[in-house]
Amino acid sequence: MFLPGYRVDALTDAAIRYVSDQKANPFFLFMSFLEPHHQNHVDDYPPPPGYRERYTGRWVPGDLAALGGSSAQHLGGYFGMVKRLDEALGRLMDALQSMGLLDNTIILYTTDHGNHFKTRNGEYKRSCHEASVRIPMALRGPGFNGGGRIKDLVSLVDMPPTLLDAAGLPIPKEMEGRSILDGRKDWPDDVFIQISESQVGRAVRTKRWKYSVSAADRDGWNDSNAPVYTEQFLYDLEHDPHEQVNLIGYASHREVSKSMRERLLKYLKKVEKVTPAIIEAKEIPSGQRKVAPEEI
Repeated sequence: MFLPGYRVDALTDAAIRYVSDQKANPFFLFMSFLEPHHQNHVDDYPPPPGYRERYTGRWVPGDLAALGGSSAQHLGGYFGMVKRLDEALGRLMDALQSMGLLDNTIILYTTDHGNHFKTRNGEYKRSCHEASVRIPMALRGPGFNGGGRIKDLVSLVDMPPTLLDAAGLPIPKEMEGRSILDGRKDWPDDVFIQISESQVGRAVRTKRWKYSVSAADRDGWNDSNAPVYTEQFLYDLEHDPHEQVNLIGYASHREVSKSMRERLLKYLKKVEKVTPAIIEAKEIPSGQRKVAPEEI
């Protein structure tokens, strides 16, 4: 199908036409924009004309400001693409309102990954760092009109049961994740992260700590997991939100690493049905005070 004009606009136009045709019936619409994905054939993030200039030289996230990568070359275009996506969402919501559907439609606006702009490895998105795994997400509609922000750790795996719950549909028992509408009693205080292609890596994140392992001898394009991993990094996100200081191996943080390692192994056994070996990082002497178990 030929899509005229800027791709985001063409897909949004098609979505509005679809909703108009279905407005008398219940409908489910999944829109997957390629933007703001890196365009491999041109090594760029091409926004609509004039949008790159709006954002070139503007605000730079702390991790990119420190590490550089390809952000100086690409950030203006990337932000321009994001701006056009925001405008597309506004057009779609305006259309729903004009059709009288806005207050009876659940809208989930999110992405599948972030972008580290070649700061963590040789490409731009695949790593267990915050720039890659922390994503924007907003919900609107019946069940979500109270406003505010959930401070629990929520994963994409929680979205299918959440949408089913909000629509009044049963959640299959075998479905992973939980609905955020269930009151979040006994909600997990950590999330499990899997990375492939650029590496075979695993990580677990709490509100404060991020712990990751990697299998250097495995090909992420062909191997789904590994029998042995090596500790890769430990970050204190409370004091180091841009993940600049790797604490893995430091004597002062051995107890933190141990606790996080146990969390990760528990997830691997539950999700992947395996219990691999994890080689601990070589100990680094440290003059810092040791972190007490109750602080983990």
